[in-house]
Amino acid sequence: MVIKRILIEDLESCCFGDVDAIVAAYPGVAPTLAQKAKYRDSGAIKGGTWEALERVLQCAGHHCGGLAKIQAARDRAEHMDPNRNRSESFQVFRDAIVASLY
Repeated sequence: MVIKRILIEDLESCCFGDVDAIVAAYPGVAPTLAQKAKYRDSGAIKGGTWEALERVLQCAGHHCGGLAKIQAARDRAEHMDPNRNRSESFQVFRDAIVASLY
């Protein structure tokens, strides 16, 4: 089975689908972040998702010299729960991977 998915902006927006992972990785980020209108739908974040993540993290005192994307991904990955992620694009990607295993 071959699964083709192109993830660029979607991949970055997936991180907002699991706000609990962001909060766990970065003390000071508000646990209510996902309830704010502009972050509620991770696929509809305006102005670039990595830029939005950078602003959120910098407001909490992290990545003040600029967002180190790879490190930020590693930091969040330790706390991610694929079944908790609310990002629609992530769910499609996750489900395709799971389906390919069977």
